[in-house]
Amino acid sequence: MQSKILFITPPFTQLNTAYPASAYLKGFLEAHDIAVQQCDLSIELFTEIFTGDFLRAVFQEAQDLKHYDYPEVRKMKSLYIACVDEVIGFLQKQDIAMAHRILEPGFLPVGHRLAKVNTDIKWAAGDLGIIDKAKHYGTLFIEEIGDFIHANVDEFFAFTKYAEQIGTSASSFNELDEFLSYPPTLIEEKMLDILIEKIKEEQPLLVCFTIPFPGNLFAALRCAQFTKQFFPEIHVAFGGGYCNTELRSLTDPRIFEFVDFISLDDGEGPLLKIVRYLEGKVGITGLERTYVLENGAVVYMDKLPNTIYHHSKLPAPDYSGLPFQKYVSFLDVVNPMHRMWTDARWNKMTISHGCYWKQCSFCDVSLDYIGNYQNTTAEDLVDKIEKIVKDTGITGFHFVDEAAPPKMLRVLSNALIARNVKITWWTNIRFEKTFSFELCEVMAKSGCIAVTGGLEVASDRLLAKMKKGVDIAQVTRVTHNFSENNIMVHAYLMYGFPTQTEQETIDSLEVVRQLFQRNCIQSAYWHQFTTTVHSPIGKNPQDFGIIVTGPEFEGFAQNDLWHEDPQGADHPKYTNGLNLALHNYLNGTGFDVPLQNWFEFPVVATRHPADLIEGFLLVVG
Repeated sequence: MQSKILFITPPFTQLNTAYPASAYLKGFLEAHDIAVQQCDLSIELFTEIFTGDFLRAVFQEAQDLKHYDYPEVRKMKSLYIACVDEVIGFLQKQDIAMAHRILEPGFLPVGHRLAKVNTDIKWAAGDLGIIDKAKHYGTLFIEEIGDFIHANVDEFFAFTKYAEQIGTSASSFNELDEFLSYPPTLIEEKMLDILIEKIKEEQPLLVCFTIPFPGNLFAALRCAQFTKQFFPEIHVAFGGGYCNTELRSLTDPRIFEFVDFISLDDGEGPLLKIVRYLEGKVGITGLERTYVLENGAVVYMDKLPNTIYHHSKLPAPDYSGLPFQKYVSFLDVVNPMHRMWTDARWNKMTISHGCYWKQCSFCDVSLDYIGNYQNTTAEDLVDKIEKIVKDTGITGFHFVDEAAPPKMLRVLSNALIARNVKITWWTNIRFEKTFSFELCEVMAKSGCIAVTGGLEVASDRLLAKMKKGVDIAQVTRVTHNFSENNIMVHAYLMYGFPTQTEQETIDSLEVVRQLFQRNCIQSAYWHQFTTTVHSPIGKNPQDFGIIVTGPEFEGFAQNDLWHEDPQGADHPKYTNGLNLALHNYLNGTGFDVPLQNWFEFPVVATRHPADLIEGFLLVVG
């Protein structure tokens, strides 16, 4: 193999399983005789922070800085230091002997989270319940340390993000540039130690950082900064979801003090061209979908026509070299669906590229990762699944599609059954009527245990305005079909959609209450609507009754937009009440509590009858 690329997933992403971007690109590039190594700096840093030795340095740093938040943690620091290695080891391996030890009175310090632990949780019988309880207690213990680090040592620290507050809506590079001029924090120093050792070990031609979220941006920039400082001969590239979404209008040249290339959309073509450019086989004008700096100005190189690598022609993701033994299983929320995001190991892969629906008015449908729909065959998918299981030893799969097509789910399920491939899997879907009882039954037989999907605002008027292509009656029957086949359902919920009234917000909450009560859904999450520059709403706000008020673009990131909604309710004031109600429904309680009781101010009564959902289930869909 001719070249060597080092892929880095910067802190912090996921701690229970590997993020798939570098694995997909490794599989592709090695098929083109380009040697690739990958490093999940996220889990590597986490497991270096949560050790007894590093905690000693944390407590000393807090003392040196004269930061005294969470005094009870400081008071019991010897216990935290003594326990942390064993707790992390348990969260990695989950053995019953260590579970019993964690649950022994006096083993864990009782800090500000463990002191409030819910003792009414009904744990499963036998070893499984003991391990889950210990996992929950161990998670709270680790979160107490995280709280202490965030408050006293590094304000940027969080478990699945780092410095997200300065990466979000960064229309200007000014704040990022300022913080990059500061000395590294204690956490960053450890991150850079790991990075430098990895670069010395691999001696790559090119270091590539995948930046999926705003919470990875600053860590990637800090790593790139030090790569340039200590290894000036090495080239640096950025790519990933953040770049694809937020840096499409980039003009500020300052980021190129830290990076040589920034690629957009699918990385296969751009990366292959970057490598060939560094090998001297193509000129700079041969690059595709890639920003570079020329004569002090940002230039977008995009040789046309682009080289397109169709989803059906791509090899399986290659997870080799990732430290699967280091990933930890957290159990902070006991709800069985919620825990899937932080518990257990999952191989992540896509069934299809993009979204087959691509009509939702709030979604970034103009971007390639949604608007460019590509499919493959069931046989191809099962071949890749078998290879990944062989490589990783993990039989759990999270299919990370924007919306998995029901036709593909049917043929995939049948192929898994026919070939006797035993896996457990879950995915994201649209609640469309194609998901009949019979299809859900086949999916369950093939190993499906859960689906997630957007119910959004549970209002037929607003669902139509969103172009969701579903209504409440249809969602009810589809979710019921899944639940009847023991497939858990998580619903994404939205409030604050343009022109949404208070009445519609309260009516939506009533629909959610009834769906939980009738066991159509078992899990959900509210988020407040934000318009984005790449969505139909962001492109034509006047068509949706809103006025965009900013932010002013200053040459760096452009995605989230501020807006005013003259016709809608005062949406933020409903946040606490909606979340309080949902918390109760998630735990199987509060169904008989009047909706008014969740709010600290008067709200309108729901217009929906108490048997709305029951009535939909009586009608054959």
